[in-house]
Amino acid sequence: MTRQLPRTVPLAELHCHLGAAVTPAIMWSIAHAQGIKLPTRDYWEFRDMITVGPRRAKSFDGYLQLFHWTELIQSSPLAMERSVYEVIGGAYRKNNITTMELRFNPMKRNRGGEQDLDHIIAAALRGMDRAVLEYPVKPGLIFCLDRAFPYELNEIIAEKAIAWRDRGVVGIDIAGPESATFRVADYRRLFRRVRQFGLGITVHTGEAGPVEEVARVVELLEPDRIGHGVKAAYDPRAMAMIRERGIVLEVCPSSNLNTGVVSGWEELRWILDTFRRNGVRFTINTDGPEMLRTYIRDELRELGRRGILSLEEQRQVAATAMAASFVPNVGDVPRPRRAPAPRPVDDRAEA
Repeated sequence: MTRQLPRTVPLAELHCHLGAAVTPAIMWSIAHAQGIKLPTRDYWEFRDMITVGPRRAKSFDGYLQLFHWTELIQSSPLAMERSVYEVIGGAYRKNNITTMELRFNPMKRNRGGEQDLDHIIAAALRGMDRAVLEYPVKPGLIFCLDRAFPYELNEIIAEKAIAWRDRGVVGIDIAGPESATFRVADYRRLFRRVRQFGLGITVHTGEAGPVEEVARVVELLEPDRIGHGVKAAYDPRAMAMIRERGIVLEVCPSSNLNTGVVSGWEELRWILDTFRRNGVRFTINTDGPEMLRTYIRDELRELGRRGILSLEEQRQVAATAMAASFVPNVGDVPRPRRAPAPRPVDDRAEA
């Protein structure tokens, strides 16, 4: 009896960081094309440097450190265009992902103001446009604000999202580790302004931060979706608020296991069971397929193999993701005439 969705079923990826989504081989190529001095001349060492692996300690801070080199390498218009183009095309070819939301912080791609922010954004959108010309996909970009940034810089990012909303920017997010200077309440007015322009709102919470933050984010920022959100399972009030407001969670199983946010598969089983019992809708995502060496179908397959999600529940999760996407008219994406070719099983394959 099959426990996984057939490859002919199109999927949506709602939680995917650009810095974690480009294959190491392409990152290597982009770095050398720009003359970036890397700490190693050995490709395989470089691959291990920007991906999780058995020899790397599992921690939230350790995971965030992997983004140092990927964000640096992507910090130019040339790099951004190719990165976005390759991720969208690769997601369709490998996993039949027809709806792809890519998120990134544009200010972490302009080398501290050395490069114009609008050129970085325009390049990312050019990459998206190229992918749309080649594949039957509906992509969109989400701009990440950062908890470590001062309000003034985050406000600029939000205003850029508004300015580029008609070109393919579909939402904003707040990401990054806890910061002593970050207060959820400070962003209430800014998020209301963003919402007035029709942009979607998602917020990283219920991951590494305190459980209490989930309810505070829901109450003050009124998000459409929550990034990760697994700790909400430990707060009945937060779950009630999420259910009543129709908020959808973007659960990333392998990411949460690798960062230690979730202790193991049994805790994840309990979390997802708790969400189902309490009427909390959730989706399954990767967080970053190449950095974590997993794709959405890998995630769904493993959840099915372990009996955490039945085949019908996987279908429901996939349908929820399509319905919750910020990308308009995702139902217009034509179905492929045949399934994409299966990914070859090669430990060193990077295409």
